[in-house]
Amino acid sequence: MLKWDSDVWGKLRGPYSSAENVSVLLQQLMRQYSQEIFDEIFQEYLYHQNTIYTVTYAAMPFLAQIACSTSDAEVRKELFINCGIIEASRREGHGHEEESFPESWGELAEDVGSSVCTELYREYLEAIGKLKALTEEVFTYTARHSIDETEKRYILIADAAYRGSYMLADMLMTFINGDEYVAVCPTCENDIFIWPYEDNSVENEILLAYEQDPVFQIDQESHVIVPVTSFADEEIRTLAERAEAIGEQTLVRHLYYLAGETLCPSCREKISVWPSLLSTFSR
Repeated sequence: MLKWDSDVWGKLRGPYSSAENVSVLLQQLMRQYSQEIFDEIFQEYLYHQNTIYTVTYAAMPFLAQIACSTSDAEVRKELFINCGIIEASRREGHGHEEESFPESWGELAEDVGSSVCTELYREYLEAIGKLKALTEEVFTYTARHSIDETEKRYILIADAAYRGSYMLADMLMTFINGDEYVAVCPTCENDIFIWPYEDNSVENEILLAYEQDPVFQIDQESHVIVPVTSFADEEIRTLAERAEAIGEQTLVRHLYYLAGETLCPSCREKISVWPSLLSTFSR
């Protein structure tokens, strides 16, 4: 990890140019965890509009160290989630483990040297591995405490990112509230709007497909989605198991429909919903 007095901190960048203050804030956070200080670091320096920065990579090992050493399970969960959001937003290096550091770091490498960049990137990947190792601990804590479903979805986003399922993480983050999903027909390439059918009985909640956004077109024909009874796709099955483990029952119910089939409301071709849903999140 970078030393606190390293001049490299001043050469790293966040969303608003220089990030040299991050080292001071991280020192404070490591001495005594403060949600206020963490929020300042995360929102002002590490993450902005689904984008991460060179200072994000440098900060991650310190955050992982706090998450792994704290005795406060709530702090561990918060760091697990937020670091998972960071990893879900990483757009470089996937499938290219042989790369010493991201290609976009060329200017930084000229300033601090390739060896420093290589070490920063290696330590970031190690930190992600340490956070991934906390998954079961975080899941157990979540299952035993009252946590709202939106936060549970963020836990599943982090879990997906740590497992390398980045398209899945992107999809869950885009439709974080579970009140709508948008797929794309592979035949006609039109959007398919998927909404829960509003019923007084949550247990009987189903998903239906629409040609247009139901928010703007209320009186339009709905199209049945035929749900599966079991999950053949390994990724969906894993997600369902993990959602079940932390009690995110709404997503579990939705997945039977998202793994199902329907007719495209625009061209009437039969489609499998899941690949049509994930297709817009290819990297």
